[in-house]
Amino acid sequence: MIRIGIIGTGFVADLYMRSLATLEGIDLIGAHDLRSDRLSAFCAYWKVAAFTGRNDLLDALGPGGIVLNLTNPSAHFEISTLALESGCHVYSEKPLAMRLEDAQTLHALAARKGLMLASAPCSFLGEAAQTVAAAVRAKVAGKVRLIYAELDDDFIPQAPYTKWLSESGAPWPAGDEFNVGCTLEHAGYYLTWLIAIFGSVRTVVAASASLVADQLPVDDPAPDLSVATLFFDCGVVARLTCSIIAPHGHGLRIIGDKGVIELDEAWNNAAKVRFRRRFTLRRRLVNAPVARRLRLSGETHPKVGRWGAASMNFMLGISEMADALAAGRPSRISADLALHLTEVTLAIQNAGETTGAQTMQTRCDPVAPMPWAQNLKGA
Repeated sequence: MIRIGIIGTGFVADLYMRSLATLEGIDLIGAHDLRSDRLSAFCAYWKVAAFTGRNDLLDALGPGGIVLNLTNPSAHFEISTLALESGCHVYSEKPLAMRLEDAQTLHALAARKGLMLASAPCSFLGEAAQTVAAAVRAKVAGKVRLIYAELDDDFIPQAPYTKWLSESGAPWPAGDEFNVGCTLEHAGYYLTWLIAIFGSVRTVVAASASLVADQLPVDDPAPDLSVATLFFDCGVVARLTCSIIAPHGHGLRIIGDKGVIELDEAWNNAAKVRFRRRFTLRRRLVNAPVARRLRLSGETHPKVGRWGAASMNFMLGISEMADALAAGRPSRISADLALHLTEVTLAIQNAGETTGAQTMQTRCDPVAPMPWAQNLKGA
């Protein structure tokens, strides 16, 4: 059984706790937060041991345990460094770090100490993403040429976000969300899928802008819109949009020679994956009006019911790390993936109006499918 400890008990921590209840073989020793009132509320609600000092938690966890770093993004680098230096593996909420140089430092430190380092999101290990990956491997749509992905969340400045509370009563972290930005917060939900399936992004051509800064309760908000064209080493090209302005749309379309693989929601592990065949009818080119549902051949993973905007098991990454440690194998959710994701995401967010093409320094190989995701049903 793997031992884990949580540092940071804010809004997202409750989603991890609800997910933890679906899994076996993971022993949560306790949690730490700088805010004593938040720590008390969280630990009382979930019946978890409270550690008033982070070093106390690390000492209790001991080398070889996993630190689940759920602190504010500005503290991710500091806490992950501390955990690695103490001999613990690290799973960090996104982003891995706010600067590429810091992410590279963490990557090198983990490698030097022989420790696992990973970052959210882990939804690429979920059923929907694994179904998409299986469909690409099976060439359901033929050779893939182009991908369109959207992560638009509607006009969030006008949403009643001051009323959003987590299960144990933590407020939605509006300051962090707006200061960190929707790209660093959300681009990974599709970037991880695409990197896991297609491998490294070679070049990023992107633009980003702050269009509703006057409506946000922070002094210097991050861009609230980004549009990126991603050139992968394998030859595939993807377009990714992120915003907190455009009407809600989390669609993914993978376009190949035979048709389109599509789904409507990144934040649902059980989202329906469909294939829409392309064909000619007399003198017309037609995309089938009725799409075929694609499914994996067997049971997948424990699901978590919808809470707020998400229906995701947030502990799939920790579970994969635990399985990899027990088996003595590399983890699918790796330091290489975390670093490449960070570089690509920062390139998109920081593009501004005139950056142009950016060549990526880091690389990440495609990720092996989960054991239960080898084949599509009926394949």
